[in-house]
Amino acid sequence: MAIEDRRVEQAYALAKERYAEWGVEVDQALSRLSEVAISLHCWQGDDVTGFESLGAELGGGLAVTGNYPGKARTPDELRADLDKAFSLIPGTHRLNLHASYAETGGSRVERNELEPKHFQGWIDWAARKKMGIDFNPTFFAHPKAADGLTLSSPDDAIRTYWIEHGIACRKIGAAIGEALDTPCITNVWIPDGSKDTPIDRKGPRERLTRSLDTIFAEPIDPRFGLDAVECKLFGLGSESYVVGSHEFYLGYAMARKTVLCLDSGHFHPTEVVSDKISSVLNWVDEILLHVSRGVRWDSDHVVTLGEELVAIAQEVVRGGYLNRVHVGLDFFDASINRVAAWAIGSRNALRAFLIALLEPTSLLRDLENAGDFTGRLALLEELKGMPFAAVWDYHCLKQGVPVGRDWLEDVRAYERDVLSGRG
Repeated sequence: MAIEDRRVEQAYALAKERYAEWGVEVDQALSRLSEVAISLHCWQGDDVTGFESLGAELGGGLAVTGNYPGKARTPDELRADLDKAFSLIPGTHRLNLHASYAETGGSRVERNELEPKHFQGWIDWAARKKMGIDFNPTFFAHPKAADGLTLSSPDDAIRTYWIEHGIACRKIGAAIGEALDTPCITNVWIPDGSKDTPIDRKGPRERLTRSLDTIFAEPIDPRFGLDAVECKLFGLGSESYVVGSHEFYLGYAMARKTVLCLDSGHFHPTEVVSDKISSVLNWVDEILLHVSRGVRWDSDHVVTLGEELVAIAQEVVRGGYLNRVHVGLDFFDASINRVAAWAIGSRNALRAFLIALLEPTSLLRDLENAGDFTGRLALLEELKGMPFAAVWDYHCLKQGVPVGRDWLEDVRAYERDVLSGRG
């Protein structure tokens, strides 16, 4: 055993003893952590460009800043970058794929005509890696979304086009789930809204409801596919009114029994997703979390190990919701190495869940139920100094991924050997 490996194991043994004093079974926590699958978003690897070459602006309130060298330009380059990222993250995870990443062999295929065959390259790649894929219709960066309205558009032809795209994407998602033998979550997010205050708030929401009902009309076997709907507070170009608000989609998910997607960057800065989880899960069966970091607005920064990220993980674990919550990442930063961004965000999400799993929740709940709020606060603060990092390092070691900052050297080497050659 290498000296560094021995040090990791020694630190872990000491940490395990300390957590045992709090009544925490560390091995059990690591076993549960190994079951947490993060869905990595493909669009971090190429700045949400996709492979359609339509030349359309992103639109829909989406913008990517920075021009760090080495951006993926082809499906194979993007998959290679994802391979590198996955090699740095402990556990078995998933891919979150957008419809605009179809492989059409150089032919122009309209989005409402996409089929599972256009994603066979992704399916084959995921099958080799023994991992699942989640899917997203792409309702932006398209001439038919230029005015910012898609499923709620008053133009029948525009609305029909996007309804057909949504139906096609559900079929693709189900085919992916069946091929990989794990349910594919097909998540619907649309950019529809208004820059200024509209007179008619009701009409677009009625049209959106009808559009969604048409898209979801055909049943999908839940073994292969799950439907999700995602809300947003505002975006660039939709500052005053968003058709698919939180209240709209919460009601829709409850009424239509879909998964509800909560994006941690899609709410007012004074709101937190962690406070919504237990409320929402009283009324819907499952939720999808898009973990992002908004700075002043929904700016989709790389996830850091901050207070809200830990609070989200704690709420999921404390509520016993791990089997009802799906976790994906959603940020796109072109100002830093894109592979590093995946690694940083994913490792932080997993570390947040580890912190939550190492919490003596029963002890804290007993103090709370006894009205001992002094003891509760005191122990919560003491827990912040517990050696979770030693447990994390051990987890990485046993999962065969770089420990500590060693992963960064792997990324540096990949940048030197691979990314620098892309021009």
